[in-house]
Amino acid sequence: MAFDELRIRQELEILNIAFWHDVDSNWGRNAHEHFTEDGVYTTSHKARQGREAIRGFYAEREGRGDRVARHLIHNFHVTVQDADHATAEWTMCLYAEDGVPPLLSEPPILIGAVTDECVRGDDGRWRYAARTTRPLFKGSRPTSG
Repeated sequence: MAFDELRIRQELEILNIAFWHDVDSNWGRNAHEHFTEDGVYTTSHKARQGREAIRGFYAEREGRGDRVARHLIHNFHVTVQDADHATAEWTMCLYAEDGVPPLLSEPPILIGAVTDECVRGDDGRWRYAARTTRPLFKGSRPTSG
């Protein structure tokens, strides 16, 4: 093989962790940078295309006030097409609530199946061409996506 599948898997896992760390601890202020220029981000509510739309989504959410969120990543599975294209499929468990911590502990508000179509750019950096969350279980509290 001309490419290292294990290394690609690790790079995509690092990308995913960096994305959610930014969302959970920095209001997603840099989340749009993890997408291609015309990337599509489909949450449990709607699709947003392009970095500006993704940036706007997180800016609007920050503007609503205090919120605590933790996106937990499980069962990370990667299929590598070639050195610059791969698909990651994984399960997300989302705990989130408006307010200041500590908040009442509840079941997750969403458990979803996520599919990421990833591409490596000319700069060598992996980005999301598409991320799609398909809800499997939803709690009684609404998601903000």
